[in-house]
Amino acid sequence: MKRLEDVVELVSGSPQFRIKEAFDDRAPLYTYYGQSDLEDDWIGMDSNRSDSKHVRTFDKVNTLCQGDVVFSLISGKSTLVGENHHGYLYTQNYVKLVTGKRVDAKYLVYLLNEDQSIKKQLQMGLQGSQVLKYTLKQVKELELPDLPTIEKQRLIGELYFNQLRLEALRKRAANSERAIVLEKLREASKP
Repeated sequence: MKRLEDVVELVSGSPQFRIKEAFDDRAPLYTYYGQSDLEDDWIGMDSNRSDSKHVRTFDKVNTLCQGDVVFSLISGKSTLVGENHHGYLYTQNYVKLVTGKRVDAKYLVYLLNEDQSIKKQLQMGLQGSQVLKYTLKQVKELELPDLPTIEKQRLIGELYFNQLRLEALRKRAANSERAIVLEKLREASKP
């Protein structure tokens, strides 16, 4: 049985409490990668939420690049970092998974989010814990099923992300339709 750490390199985020904020305009400005950013990347759309926190610091911090696989230790979800979040600073609540030639990035996201044996392993690690947060050790030790060929991985990963985007578009269309109908009903109900 292969473990996740045998297939990818795991890079922890910067400990947020150790980042020394600089009040010098010459210090680089970073935006924190958050749960809403992960959700946006997951569906491949930008929700235009502007609740992101920023920090100026001269410290060396870990940042994300477009196409990186990121795993949230808070939600247990993973995604590919989108173009809009390139250069964002990620904290210790996230782990970057650096894939090699043996595993496709999109397939890895599919596997971590949808594979039943992985879901079960993650759930078992939370039992008895009062703070629902996954650990780096737990993620490293996830036992993976046998991996299909890289060609098959690419195909599965591509289909998975297309499906997520399609679902998001349908949901957005349904919400827009609902808003239009409600507005028409409000207009119709005026005396």
